[in-house]
Amino acid sequence: MAVMASQAHAHPVDAERVARAGARMLSVDDASRLAGTLSLLADATRVRILYALDTVEELCVGDLALAVGVSEDSATYALRLLRTAGLVANRKTGRVVFYRLAADFPAPLREHCLRALIEMSRTEPATPDPADTDGTAFGEG
Repeated sequence: MAVMASQAHAHPVDAERVARAGARMLSVDDASRLAGTLSLLADATRVRILYALDTVEELCVGDLALAVGVSEDSATYALRLLRTAGLVANRKTGRVVFYRLAADFPAPLREHCLRALIEMSRTEPATPDPADTDGTAFGEG
């Protein structure tokens, strides 16, 4: 690994922490699976569907589309991706398919991603200090 010329210190700065982080590191496969699952939350329609299902427990595709403000085709596609990932479950009554959050949908994901992160995203992000030329204000280095 090449060391950038702008770095004013040798690495590792804290060998013990580097060792601890490395010892508890996700495998590449686990990281890839996690990134794939989290990427599902990078779509506004899918997040709104999850939020709606968290709010009312169960809705059919047409009602979800109305609640979220998208076409039934968009809702169906989003639900297919969410169901494949195991985040939602469905049940069929006659010709009507109802969706709900999966029984094992992680409670922290509900609380933190569907609620706390929304509140965080509403606040102004920190802006870098122009006087900070070495990145230390944001813990870089």
